[in-house]
Amino acid sequence: MIDSATSLGPAYRLETLDAVDGGTFDVIVVGGGVTGIGCALDAASRGLTVAVIEQRDLASGTSSRSSKLIHGGLRYLEQLDFGLVREALRERELLASKLAPHLVWPVPFVYPLQHRVWERAYVGAGIMLYDGLAKLGKSTMPRHRHLSRTKLAEAFPGIKKSAFVGGILYYDAGTDDARYVTAVARTAAREGARILTSTRVTGFIRDNGRVNGITATCLESGRTIRAKATVVINATGVWTDSVECLVGDEETEVTASKGIHIVVPKDRIESSIGFITKTKTSVLFLIPHGDFWLIGTTDTKWDLDLDHPAASRSDVLYVLEQANRVVEVPLTEDDIVGVFAGLRPLVVGNAKSTAKASREHSITHPAPGLTTIAGGKFTTYRLMAEDTVDRAFEEAGVAIPGTRTAELPLVGADGYAAVASNKYGLSAQYGLPEDQIDRLLRRYGAEITDLLDLATENPKLAEPVPSGTYLGAEIRFAVEHEGALHLDDVLARRTRLSIETPDRGVDAAPVVAEIMAEVLGWDTTVVKRELEHYEARVAAERESQTMPDDLTADAARLGAPDVRMLGEH
Repeated sequence: MIDSATSLGPAYRLETLDAVDGGTFDVIVVGGGVTGIGCALDAASRGLTVAVIEQRDLASGTSSRSSKLIHGGLRYLEQLDFGLVREALRERELLASKLAPHLVWPVPFVYPLQHRVWERAYVGAGIMLYDGLAKLGKSTMPRHRHLSRTKLAEAFPGIKKSAFVGGILYYDAGTDDARYVTAVARTAAREGARILTSTRVTGFIRDNGRVNGITATCLESGRTIRAKATVVINATGVWTDSVECLVGDEETEVTASKGIHIVVPKDRIESSIGFITKTKTSVLFLIPHGDFWLIGTTDTKWDLDLDHPAASRSDVLYVLEQANRVVEVPLTEDDIVGVFAGLRPLVVGNAKSTAKASREHSITHPAPGLTTIAGGKFTTYRLMAEDTVDRAFEEAGVAIPGTRTAELPLVGADGYAAVASNKYGLSAQYGLPEDQIDRLLRRYGAEITDLLDLATENPKLAEPVPSGTYLGAEIRFAVEHEGALHLDDVLARRTRLSIETPDRGVDAAPVVAEIMAEVLGWDTTVVKRELEHYEARVAAERESQTMPDDLTADAARLGAPDVRMLGEH
């Protein structure tokens, strides 16, 4: 049975709204991405009282638009940042083996070589060091191996064979970034954290110049909220500077870099392993992800709308061009079923004197009582959270217990190995094919039986929704336990129908809305509004992807307002 304390359903949200408004906490975290939710789990697991305020949905920014990798950062070896790489590899192993084995899995990659002697020696030494640093953390990932041109073609049959003389096969790990954040959030709730989405911070409360609370607006009801805290943590990624402006700090701390990915069906490239190489301006990944390939990425400065970064046709054509340099059968625009763009929050380097900065993240105190965590990478979210909570209370002069998160498996992890070993039994018991059981195990871990019991109780929920492999039960689970409030939350983050189907989830939307309506109590007016919004969102994204540059793409994407803004009073 699911622990009710981990359910972020409608009742939880109403209770949380009442608990946060007028409440006093040890920590208020602003931002519901992996860093903010990681801070919430870290603080709550120490026994502190915690509230999280997120203006949209869990992982609705950068944390749902990454390359979906848990990796050590092979490229940082070139910068001689061995400590950073070792730290990330140690975290990779911890997440994959203990904290979230259902959500983090090994992904083999081939790094191709174009020069026979010096490049093999140079790249080979780097990957050998990468493996060596991983083994210091007792890595369970397989070791790398060198491939001749013939072996490279056997490992990656779809490669452009004339372009490379060989390669090196090595391992990193994959994840579904948005689902991972949801699992962290539910674990934080189990530890007592109050997580409030669809709520925008509008200001900070001060006492004798010290920040000791927030004011906010619930974007679902228009309700104004005030809450007090010993410390406030700003973990808003690319929105860092706009939040700091609320305390009068107008220095630029974070700049945004846009990275886009295209999604193509798995059968368009003949291979079961990933591919990585460098381009002149970025890194090229071909990442196997379920029934699809994620292909990216770009690295371009972005100073337009932060909420909905847009991929232009120039971005899409660039990624296609780079991919076609390495695959034998060219990809075309007609092969693309989805496109997504995300923003990397990059620290600009003028952090305050109180900062504890690194190449990847910085922690600053823009005002007494307010601590900002900026930059960083998904893989090391847990360490960043620990560091941030420590620093926040150090600045406040308050002693707190040590972190426990290295010993705290996420929801779905406890009992996962035993459940996974019985996948054939689950297949027979629930009448589902084994590949469907595998997919659900990777998404829900030990909670798979709770999900499948929903389908048993209601046969309608045992059917896949249109255009995808997702069961109706997964939609209901997303609303009852994972905090989904809008169609967009389910179609873009709890599932990936928005990027995994040529119709971008439009065909599934009415069925999904019907299931959501039963839990959330939507009437026909709300259902109509949700469908109209989602269709407008898809149309705006499609239009933006036909535009020649960032400016025109951004203008096209902004043609569809955020559904949460529609309810703002």
